[in-house]
Amino acid sequence: MSPWLLLFIFLTVCWNDAELCGADRHIVVAKDGSGNFTTIGEAIAAAPIQSKDIISIMIREGVYDEYIVIGKEKINIMFIGDGMYKTIVSGNRSVHDGIGTDKTATVDILGDGFIAKEMTFQNTAGREKEQAVALKSDAQSAFYKCRFLGFQDTLYAKSKRQFYRDCEIHGTVDFIFGDASAVFQKCLIFARKPLNGQNIITAQGRESPESKGGIILHNCTIKAAADLIPYKSSTKTYLGRPWKTLYSRVVVMESYIEDLIDPRGWIEWNKNLTNLDKLFYAEYQNQGPGANTTNRVKWPGYKVLKIPSEVSQFTVKNFIKGNEWIPWTGIPFISGLL
Repeated sequence: MSPWLLLFIFLTVCWNDAELCGADRHIVVAKDGSGNFTTIGEAIAAAPIQSKDIISIMIREGVYDEYIVIGKEKINIMFIGDGMYKTIVSGNRSVHDGIGTDKTATVDILGDGFIAKEMTFQNTAGREKEQAVALKSDAQSAFYKCRFLGFQDTLYAKSKRQFYRDCEIHGTVDFIFGDASAVFQKCLIFARKPLNGQNIITAQGRESPESKGGIILHNCTIKAAADLIPYKSSTKTYLGRPWKTLYSRVVVMESYIEDLIDPRGWIEWNKNLTNLDKLFYAEYQNQGPGANTTNRVKWPGYKVLKIPSEVSQFTVKNFIKGNEWIPWTGIPFISGLL
């Protein structure tokens, strides 16, 4: 029986007999008042703490102008929207408001077991406001058919195991960053028109060789957003740069890369950076006009991987132990290589 069918049966039973599941009924959020609550924040406050079961919050179509924090005690929360273009959580905080980057997040996830499906998380501060996070996850979490909209620092994958499937991530500078063990699978990654003529997709912040963190882009498509297309020739777009300088780790594998990527592929955090032997940046079996590695950086820590055994450690099965927990989320995934 498929994980999707199991999840459907579970949710159907819980809807009709909450006591049988040991959990409350679905919580429904609707702006028009037809649900249990009109705001997401109210629904989270009403959800039980330390739940062993999935607490499903159905969020109906609409733009929810809220700042959401899911605390550590609110575990196993699942957001289900009406579609990634229909259910939108929106904020506009930025560092120009005098707060730190992590405080700018429209949605801040601390509780483990978080799942989101079929919705958008966005920060509308704009390219001129610099660091402005749409979503920060500091928890084991999974996302399916979700959209993340911003410019600089759109998605902060801060820590723990994270999985993104069939998602869209839009941004300009360092727009996927953090030190989670994060796999992005079959996602669309859109570089937008930047403020200063330079885009950087990833900024991974692994600080020690013991850290299990890394950003893995697997079977993704990297492309220009509509607003960048007229400016591709005058914009340099890079796959990543080493945030926190030392042990940054990013692998792009079995993905399609359009022609927006600069031939160097990667860029230093700053021109004085000398620790390019300790990072690990790799590409494996990518396709498309931007996937040519002939003129890539010559850093000691950059690798072009050739055989499956070199890259198998970065699969869902091995890198985030996905076979052990992703089936529980009901999200489809590829365990190994294609």
